[in-house]
Parts: sequence; structure tokens; C-alpha cells
Amino acid sequence: MPPRLRASIKRSASPGRPIGYAREGAGEQSLALQLAALQKAGCAQVFTDQARGAGAGRPGLNDALSQLRPGDTLVVWNLGRLGGGVKGLVDLVNALAGREAHFRSLSDDIDTQASAGRFFFHVMARLAQMERELIVERTHAGLAVARKLGRVGGRKRRMTDSKISAARRLLAGGTTAREVADNLGVSVPTLYRWLPASART
Repeated sequence: MPPRLRASIKRSASPGRPIGYAREGAGEQSLALQLAALQKAGCAQVFTDQARGAGAGRPGLNDALSQLRPGDTLVVWNLGRLGGGVKGLVDLVNALAGREAHFRSLSDDIDTQASAGRFFFHVMARLAQMERELIVERTHAGLAVARKLGRVGGRKRRMTDSKISAARRLLAGGTTAREVADNLGVSVPTLYRWLPASART
């Protein structure tokens, strides 16, 4: 089942506070444009993060989320300021809904207090689910093709069929197991694991 937005997104009986969040993007010189737009939207509190590498934390976003109370709205300049991809956006909006808070993106004209905004995230959730299903489908198809070609997962075999045949011939000719293992670039235990005792004579 695709993830769904919680049904608890409701218009608050009393309007909550808009809490702003801005994040500096790659190559961006300042947050001035974002900050001006958020202040114009009525955000008395604005939390920020600087540009960081992939996987870095976002303490400013965490601080903004910690300030949200039921009825409040997390406001951003655009969806790209949040990062995390489609799934990350859907998860965030679901988490806000669970706290009876809302989400608004100014330049994208998205507001989860309006039906159009909620519908947008329903579509996003379905697209995220479809993307996951396609990845799983492609992975299974790739594994099936690999199996047909005789490839198996895991580490590459240290003892190939040609090495096993060569080891049998050398051992049958009187070469010691240590010498055979050294010649083939494997350890003696590996040699014995691939050549049972009956095959060493």
C-alpha cells in the first residue's frame, strides 16, 4: 500500500503561527531572498541551515520542527529547501499531520490546509511508492538475468574450475598441498575446502 497523508490535517479552529525555515543551496551567496519572503509571509521565527554535503544533519530544521505546536505551519521558500527527495517530503508532511501542524511552500503555491495542497502530497506519495516498486522490479529482473548467465551473488570464487583441475593434476603428480596452494594463490584450507580428500590422490 502506498503511504498516505494522515487524515488529521484539518483547518485549525484558531490560526496557528507560521514558522519559517530557510536553507542555503549549493552556490547560493546568501539567504536574503528566502528570509525576505518568509518574513513577508508572517514568519516571526525563521530557522536556517547552511549548505552542507549529502548526509549532513540539518539542525535548523530540527529546531523549527521542535517549535511547532498544533495549528502551526512550517513555511519554506520552495520544496527544494527541504531536500531528502520525494519520500523525504512525504514523510515530513505526514509527521507534521500527526502533530496537527501544516506545511506551506511559498513559490510552489502548496498549502496543506487547502484541499489542493493535500491532493498534491497524495500524488507525491503514490509516485514515491511507484519509484520503490520499480527499483525492486529492476533488481529482481537483473538478478534473474545474472542467474541465467551463470552468475551468482557474493564474493568471487577463489577456486575456479580450471584451478581445481590444475590442483588435481599437481597433487596426483606428487606436488605437496602447500606448493599447489602457493602456485594457485590460495591457502591450504581453501584448497582442501574445494578438493575433498578423495580428489587429492
